[in-house]
Amino acid sequence: MKQQTNRAVIDRTIAPSLRPVEHISFVAPHTYHLKNGAVLYFRQGLQNDTSKIELHFAAGSVCGDPLSASLCAGLLINGTKQKTAKQIQKALDAVGAYYDVSLSQETTVVTLYALKDQLLKAYRVFHDSLFGASFPQKELNELVHERQQKFMVQQQKVSFLAQRLFQRSLFAGSIYAQQIQLEDFKRADRSAIMAFHQQHYLHGLKKVFLIGDISEEALQAFQVLLNVFESQIAARKAFEWQPEQGATHIEHEGAVQSAVRIGRPLFNKTHPDFCAFSVLNTILGDYFGSRLMSNIREDKGYTYGIGSHIVENSKFGYFVIGTEVGVQTRTATFLEIQKEFERLQNEAISDAELELVKSYLMGQLLKSADGPYAMLDLFANVETIGLDLSFYDHYIAEIKAVDAKKLQELAKQYLNWDQMLIISAG
Repeated sequence: MKQQTNRAVIDRTIAPSLRPVEHISFVAPHTYHLKNGAVLYFRQGLQNDTSKIELHFAAGSVCGDPLSASLCAGLLINGTKQKTAKQIQKALDAVGAYYDVSLSQETTVVTLYALKDQLLKAYRVFHDSLFGASFPQKELNELVHERQQKFMVQQQKVSFLAQRLFQRSLFAGSIYAQQIQLEDFKRADRSAIMAFHQQHYLHGLKKVFLIGDISEEALQAFQVLLNVFESQIAARKAFEWQPEQGATHIEHEGAVQSAVRIGRPLFNKTHPDFCAFSVLNTILGDYFGSRLMSNIREDKGYTYGIGSHIVENSKFGYFVIGTEVGVQTRTATFLEIQKEFERLQNEAISDAELELVKSYLMGQLLKSADGPYAMLDLFANVETIGLDLSFYDHYIAEIKAVDAKKLQELAKQYLNWDQMLIISAG
């Protein structure tokens, strides 16, 4: 005879109750100071066999010639005197590994993924290939041709034109304004790339993030290999921004869309206004229900999407709004964005809207802390600018405490239309 159990049946028509995020337990990685001055951050405790190692080099586009930085990153392990690019790739495939190279203004990040038992083998292949990189002329010629053709195609896109002019104008007077030009590809020089590789990779290791349940022996082996690098990184000179203001339009014949970039210099997480301004920015344009989306997409139908963002570098940040609209509605779009600035300055945000955005931000942070990989990424985001995981406890407290009056004050301080750089192309 079957035993009967008294189990409560869940009523699926009733939504579970909402509970505010009160606290998130952030877990810091183990820290190892390498003999060469670089730092290794190690995290374990995974529920699977995956792993990765992430190397950060002082090899961004502002660390030297932007073209050499770009080509060097593209050819990083594309051949040595002993092995071709295909042979290197085959060796990585044999252990189920793959890698990714990400170039930004300040840093190049090389990430290698493999199962935990194969990561050390994969890294040895990568390590030997990086230190023995010969940058074969044939490979260089092919990459230069490919990049040149891609650049010519990109030049026909209004988003590309607007973004480049926005960057040059916002960072005017600094190394952050330098960009690759089409004619630069004609002067691609193998010796310059090799010199960049020597200085900014072999002597430019800043830090390493390692995650996976690897053995103590493997961890020690990684440290021995990583100490082969040198960390002779020159301090970047301080600079004074000379950002331009006002509106500039690039006429692009035949375009039906106009790309728009509107922004100004701002700050990163180290600034006391960062957390509160994050709330203001989210209300304005950093989630699907934002005011810019509701107005310019949903109400006016000028665009498929519009957003505002805080972009951070190690010492500074900037605010930017980006969208693409029909050529005939470009001016009207500017007027609506300006109206949204003025609304935030002159009208107090309602309690309902403010609580919605606070809950959204808390949910996004909770999602960003889900699992060891995500937790390590959160740590990396603050470590880069000299902070630690305590920032997120501060962030939670600041988000909860901010009120409509504070946001109105920030809007008056930072969202002034006449202080914005306004770029459009199309």
